Amino acid sequence: MLGVVGERIIAACDGASKGNPGPAAWAWVIADDRGEPVRWEAGPLGTATNNVAELTALERLLATVDRDVALEIRMDSQYAMKAVTTWLPGWKRKGWKTSAGKPVANQELVVRIDALLAGRSVDFRYVAAHQVDGDRLNDFADRAASHCAIVQEAAGSDLGSPLPPRAPDAVRKAPRKQAPPSGGGSGSSAPGGGSGPGGGAPRTLKAKYPGRCRCGRSYAAGEPITKNPDGWGHPDCR
Repeated sequence: MLGVVGERIIAACDGASKGNPGPAAWAWVIADDRGEPVRWEAGPLGTATNNVAELTALERLLATVDRDVALEIRMDSQYAMKAVTTWLPGWKRKGWKTSAGKPVANQELVVRIDALLAGRSVDFRYVAAHQVDGDRLNDFADRAASHCAIVQEAAGSDLGSPLPPRAPDAVRKAPRKQAPPSGGGSGSSAPGGGSGPGGGAPRTLKAKYPGRCRCGRSYAAGEPITKNPDGWGHPDCR
């Protein structure tokens, strides 16, 4: 366990799912008194949704930090934050049913998080994901979760792991500058027909629901998305 009575720990947690559902992982990171990442952990989940990954990251962080220590948690998942704060009291009153009368999704995870939150000082802070000069701790947790989702191997400071690599989308940008302007139908197309008939352009449509691309970045409802080998995501990430 981490923490000493009287201290305030600042941390971030994040989850990733490459396909939503798809290969998934969770990660958390804790800062030192200068705001620098000092301890972190990431773990694989096999195939899971992004929401499961986000909630699991929060659960693992809460289980790691001593209950007597005040905690600030930075997250880019409004779903995970609202699930354990805004929506939780109503779900309990309704016998773990939503306002539409349906069973609460991921109830077991939410129940465990609720128990871990009981009697402790936790301040949730929403931070926007994937922003230039954005929150460093959230970016660290995002990169750790994204990499772990790809390799499906546990990592962390206690395991002597190297720092998580740059986001996959950033790694891919340099080679793309040398690609022919036409883009063309050559290169890596999705198995089973990522392109249209006759090798035409891949099908692009507007997302009905928010999700997360294989690159680790999320997309909002209404954004253009294209089929890729791991599911749906940004057209540029095929």
